[in-house]
Amino acid sequence: MIETTNKTEKLRLSGMDCADCAISIERSLSSMPGVESAEVSFATATADVRYDPSTVKRDSIVGRISDLGYNVESTDRSVSLEFTLEGMDCGDCALTIEKAVAALPGVTSATVNFGSARLSVVPIEGQQTSLSEAIAHKVSEAGYRATPVTRRSPLVREPFWKRERRALTTTVGAVLSLVAFALSFTLVPHLIVNLLFGATVVISGFGFARAGLLAGRSGRADMNLLMTVAALGAGALGDWAEAATVVLLFAFGGTLQAYTLEKTRGAIRSLMELSPATALVRRTEGSNGKQATRDIRLPVDEVRTGDVVLVGPGERLPVDGKVLAGASSIDQSPITGESVPVDVARDSEVFAGTINGPGALSIEVGRAADDTTLAHIIEMVEEAQGRRAPSQQFVDRFSAIYTPIVIAGAALVAIVPPLLLSQPFADWFYRALVLLVVACPCALVISTPVSIVAAIGAATRRGVLIKGGSTLETLGKVRSIAFDKTGTLTVGRPQVVSAHAFDGDDKNLLQVAALVEARSEHPLARAIVHAARSGRNGSAPIEAANFVASTGLGAQADIGGQTFYVGNKRFFHEKGIALDGAVGELDMLSSQGNTAVLVGNSETVLGLIGLADTLRPGAEASVQGLRKAGISNVIMLTGDNPQTASAIARQAGVDSFSAELLPSGKVDAIREFGDKHGPVAMVGDGVNDAPALAAADVGIAMGVAGTDAALEVADVALMSDDLSRLEYAVRLSRRTVSTIKFNVGISLAAKAIALVLASIGALPLWGAILADMGISLLVTLNGMSLLAISRRRD
Repeated sequence: MIETTNKTEKLRLSGMDCADCAISIERSLSSMPGVESAEVSFATATADVRYDPSTVKRDSIVGRISDLGYNVESTDRSVSLEFTLEGMDCGDCALTIEKAVAALPGVTSATVNFGSARLSVVPIEGQQTSLSEAIAHKVSEAGYRATPVTRRSPLVREPFWKRERRALTTTVGAVLSLVAFALSFTLVPHLIVNLLFGATVVISGFGFARAGLLAGRSGRADMNLLMTVAALGAGALGDWAEAATVVLLFAFGGTLQAYTLEKTRGAIRSLMELSPATALVRRTEGSNGKQATRDIRLPVDEVRTGDVVLVGPGERLPVDGKVLAGASSIDQSPITGESVPVDVARDSEVFAGTINGPGALSIEVGRAADDTTLAHIIEMVEEAQGRRAPSQQFVDRFSAIYTPIVIAGAALVAIVPPLLLSQPFADWFYRALVLLVVACPCALVISTPVSIVAAIGAATRRGVLIKGGSTLETLGKVRSIAFDKTGTLTVGRPQVVSAHAFDGDDKNLLQVAALVEARSEHPLARAIVHAARSGRNGSAPIEAANFVASTGLGAQADIGGQTFYVGNKRFFHEKGIALDGAVGELDMLSSQGNTAVLVGNSETVLGLIGLADTLRPGAEASVQGLRKAGISNVIMLTGDNPQTASAIARQAGVDSFSAELLPSGKVDAIREFGDKHGPVAMVGDGVNDAPALAAADVGIAMGVAGTDAALEVADVALMSDDLSRLEYAVRLSRRTVSTIKFNVGISLAAKAIALVLASIGALPLWGAILADMGISLLVTLNGMSLLAISRRRD
């Protein structure tokens, strides 16, 4: 029997935007010698490849996928090389860098996140250390700048004009052009004027010309290449003044756009700056039986789980953990978006990046620096900003068709009239150059991603994590929202809502019940004890004796030599205590959705206590706010009984409810509701509602600060328990969808007008570039306006 040496590997893919992509990859991989089978799932963006390592290497499989235009993501983030990029102002720049770096020897894949200006490179095993310099050099060749990022890279940044080389070259070119323009009105020889205009072209245009040539070598005609051809074409026609104008307009527009985009990307960079780079750690060390405690300041990466970190008043917390000693109030707005400080004391959970108030704290470290809630948020936001929304996928597909067609049309315009119709070559060549500029879909390509990046950054500042452009767009189309009841619309724990003593002393009834339940751990017992302590008048507490609990029924104890009972109706029946006049009260509490607890002695029932999971503060206002935001249907789903569900539904003001639902029942209800009313969002309190959250078009988990599983399961995560964040998320998504539609619409309209004007010779070359860059800046600034929404207070 021959043992097989075949290996099966799951690869995570990126760049697929349709099912045909998956089919293409699958067929191409299957045709490779040594590949036994390949199954590519578009839904999960994964490829299961079974191959013979002695015939074909993993690198060859990854290379084939890269050749097809897709990327293989690293499953181990620790082996990837991360770089921050500077100088990118459009999606074409990102593609140029990706292809240039991916072609380097030793590189498995390269992925550029345009939104966060990050380059992630997966090297061939063993070549991590030798590639950084080569990658930075290759990016520099393309006209951009790559800076390696370590886990705790210092985030001190130079001013934009120092980091952005185009700012300097554009300024120098502008000065030369102004001098040349002024000299053109004097007796200075025309040759000198043209030389100055030519110098402007070289100095201000060298950077994007180099990037364009690199794109051309990889088989792509990006905006840089088109502008280079246009400028050189104008020079070839002898119009160096127009060539200089073209270059300056493009360079100035690119510089200004890079500046505005950097402001947009600042949302994620501001998150990175929240956590301190060092921590003051108290450690006990020693040998030979001698122990010494000392406080040392360490890089956060060197802080271990279980260490004790000291945080002074006004300092930012460097770690996630639990308070061991001290009391203070902490501004948790960087994590939850909640502006009101939270009081903390011993055993309180705290998060890295939050701001300590007036007290000093000793904190036991609960997580490593790269595993904190803030680290997870940063990672998720970066991934979300890099995911393509449906509108962006449409734009990418449109541009892929539009640009080659217009370039081909420009070639025909330059060739056909002079050859076949004996028209002047210079006139038609000039028109062809204008068409080349019009072929550049700069504004269209950037119209969607800048809006997505800005909106996700704005939401993150308000404690709302939105996992990608697709989720953002879908939420903007939702007209129906389903709420889980317990822990979402309600506070999630029982509270005393009424106490009725038959002898008229309600407060005494509550105190007696609390004494009996003092040693019980049942949630109802805890609620009764809490209510009694809250209303205590300061008299000395009495202790109960001979406590006995009956599981599922109630409890009894002796107080002052007399036995008292606290429990349900069945408990009192078993003890032989007649309910008498309590029956009507029991029925009334039940009809109101309350849980009734009887309190009595061995002879009679003394009174009843009503408990309920009460409506979360602000829930009713949030439901009304959602209606104003455009949500037409609000429903509530719960596994609770119909009486309780009806009471909460009435208080919250929802349109309808479904009660006594198992998790599968909630899933069925979501699907049925979606079939009737279109896209539906489901709001739950995390993992418990995972099936329903997954079934909805948008799953929204709330109150998940510090909860990894809940962060992963939902499409939208509300970091705090504040339901008003949901209304904000809906309004933001609506505004984002409107912004994207406007940006795409005005970009297409501008291109259509430019094509018409260019075809009849009514659009000069400089006018085409001015219009293109003007629309690009307009859509960029319009997208950036979404950032301002995060600054509004509730």
